[in-house]
Amino acid sequence: MTRGLIHWGGLSPMQDFEKLFNDSFWEGTDFTPSIDIYQDKDNVIVETPLIGVDPEKVDISIENDVLTISGKTEEKKEVKREDYYRKEVREGSFSRSVILPMRVRAEQAEAHSGKGLLKIVLPKEEETKPKKINVKIK
Repeated sequence: MTRGLIHWGGLSPMQDFEKLFNDSFWEGTDFTPSIDIYQDKDNVIVETPLIGVDPEKVDISIENDVLTISGKTEEKKEVKREDYYRKEVREGSFSRSVILPMRVRAEQAEAHSGKGLLKIVLPKEEETKPKKINVKIK
């Protein structure tokens, strides 16, 4: 028994494969930035590389201990598509949500952007002290 390649739209298998590397196939696609989350004594810190993303077009929100970072990047220069040999610079929108490892004071959060790195500093919520309950004997 032999297996053949399944192809779409009546194109040959090789044309289908080449379609994946066609610039217009990837235009406007969404992307997912990587995220690092760590803590120090007082803060939860979130860092994500957003090279080529205008910080003015980034939205950050915290709701129910879920941090959401979203935004959009657009190509600013005009170049004819047929001039590309390869295009690996992304353009499109992104949204990334993560559950925070602990409660934070969202109203005191700060975000800084520099050298293509977005850094969000989230002050930790004051820990609730354990409450001791004495057992009364009757």
